[in-house]
Amino acid sequence: MEDLQKAELFERTSIPKAVLTLSIPTVLSSLVMVLYNLADTYFVGMLQDPIQNSAVTLAAPVLLAFNAVNNLFGVGSSSMMSRALGAKNYDTVRRSSAFGFYCALICGVLFSILTTAFRSPLLVLLGADADTIQATSEYMRWTVTCGAAPAILNVVMAYLVRAEGATLHASIGTMSGCALNIVLDPIFILPWGLNMGAAGAGLATFLSNCAACLYFFILLFVRRGRTYVCLQPAMARPRKALVKGVFGVGIPASIQNLLNVTGMTVLNNFTAVFGPDAIAAMGISYKINMIPMYIALGVSQGLMPLVSYNYGSGNCDRLKKAVVFAEKISLTFSTVVAVCYFFASGTLIGLFMKTEAVVAYGAKFLRCMCVAQPFLCVDFLAVGVFQACGLGQYALLFAVLRKIVLEIPALYILNYFVPLYGLACAQAVAEVVLAAAAVVILVRLFRRMSAEGTPLQPRAVKK
Repeated sequence: MEDLQKAELFERTSIPKAVLTLSIPTVLSSLVMVLYNLADTYFVGMLQDPIQNSAVTLAAPVLLAFNAVNNLFGVGSSSMMSRALGAKNYDTVRRSSAFGFYCALICGVLFSILTTAFRSPLLVLLGADADTIQATSEYMRWTVTCGAAPAILNVVMAYLVRAEGATLHASIGTMSGCALNIVLDPIFILPWGLNMGAAGAGLATFLSNCAACLYFFILLFVRRGRTYVCLQPAMARPRKALVKGVFGVGIPASIQNLLNVTGMTVLNNFTAVFGPDAIAAMGISYKINMIPMYIALGVSQGLMPLVSYNYGSGNCDRLKKAVVFAEKISLTFSTVVAVCYFFASGTLIGLFMKTEAVVAYGAKFLRCMCVAQPFLCVDFLAVGVFQACGLGQYALLFAVLRKIVLEIPALYILNYFVPLYGLACAQAVAEVVLAAAAVVILVRLFRRMSAEGTPLQPRAVKK
């Protein structure tokens, strides 16, 4: 019965219903994750202390680096699982999930050990100075030293559960942790509670990720025998085809996030020169801008199992229709939000901090950042299609173009000509170029699928 329901959703349900069934829970989960990210900023901002807010901003690249592991084993394993489901190869589905889980666990533990051992030079690299280094270190003690493994496993298990179409369960797990974080934040951060400041935000994050992991372990225990997600250590043994399939998608996705970390670190170091107010404003603007960005990402991630399944089963027509429908709803939403952000930027920044300098900086930052949103959703969907189809070389190409070729050079150039404010425009410059490239590559990819059928054999992208 369970297999028939999955086949019905992936193979025969109408495109709008299938896309919305898979995407809505993921989008809701993304929204809650945005609220969870904003909660740290909001409640720390209530202290009216730019140093505490700067600590959360400066540590952000390290937390973003978790996504390198999440994507390596979460995106890589889930893509392999969904393609194997479409091909009715259920043993590969189980082995892919076990391999992804245990590799993520090992990497999470190693991440904690290494970042703790090299904390002092890492803090300097992140841009912390004599004013901000203590608060940043305390925040990282909970989120990284203690929290790397649960933070990574929480996301990876959500990917594994979502790969077989159980997007609602994946979203509930993620949302439960985020909701707990929002409840705990004021208790740990504010003076009427434990008055821990940024360190309290880190502790709340750690506990909420542990709770989310517990949900997924309970879910898999209850659904044993009715799920292909397998956590048996014996099933995690590496096999050549398995490793190649997971890493072929996961490594480009991981590199993409490592480059994101590099870009954010460069941005924070440039901003740090202008003082704590500028750092706090950049962090608040970035997190507000994450709302439409995460929704676009949610649509892309929700669509991935449907794309992977139909790619694996050879149903090219259904795959294309699903992508086009998802792009329409994502692009419409992103455009509307970008317009609203542009005209209400000062009001939105003021919700988090009342400091006049922070609001002035942040309003201009947010206006520059929001311009990228419609183009960003096109890029996210394109990369999601590449990852879902196992075409890692396309995703890698976009990652290199986004950060190394476009965004990081733009940070240097724009900051030179328009100090500080030019930094917020770099992403928009990169995303406009990438959106055009995404449309061209997707059109060519769909033509190849129609001519050759699926699955395609990866080949180098023509320059």
